[in-house]
Amino acid sequence: MRKVVAAINMTLDGVCDHTAVNPDEQIHQHYADLISSSDTVLYGRITYLLMEFWRALVKNPSGEKTMDNFAVVMDRIPKIVFSHTLENVEWNSASLSTEPLDAAVAALQQQSGKDILVGSRSLITQLLKLNLIDEFQLCIHPVIAGKGSPLFENMIDRTILELVRTKIFDSGAVILYYEPTNKRITI
Repeated sequence: MRKVVAAINMTLDGVCDHTAVNPDEQIHQHYADLISSSDTVLYGRITYLLMEFWRALVKNPSGEKTMDNFAVVMDRIPKIVFSHTLENVEWNSASLSTEPLDAAVAALQQQSGKDILVGSRSLITQLLKLNLIDEFQLCIHPVIAGKGSPLFENMIDRTILELVRTKIFDSGAVILYYEPTNKRITI
């Protein structure tokens, strides 16, 4: 069974806002490697539209090697977008899901292949509630946003996680790798 990995950037105060953090070469390389070790990434509408930035960078490279490499890897990986408002996606490697999130993920898990990445705050929250996430990779940047949407907003149940490893970057960002213990406590 394929593993579902929730991987997201966030600030020290728990805000998920890609514009609040400033990834460096190490972080771009880390995510290029992560995407290369996967074969599907799931996005909601908002994150998908933000990620389209990388599609343009493939056509017009920035000259910064790790950003350009990340753009190429991001361009290639199949992306499944879950949206009730988007009618189409223009990225050749993207498709809109016609299935509910739980059914689509369950079907993907049964297929052979590499990990399934989840890169949207809304999808991570929904999949956590459905108990469908096998690993969290939370990249915490040394930034306090002060406002914005927290990753684990509107959670009803408390979920116990086990820290399995960490990765520290020169910038002070750290990735915390957690696995759910599947212990749920209603609060």
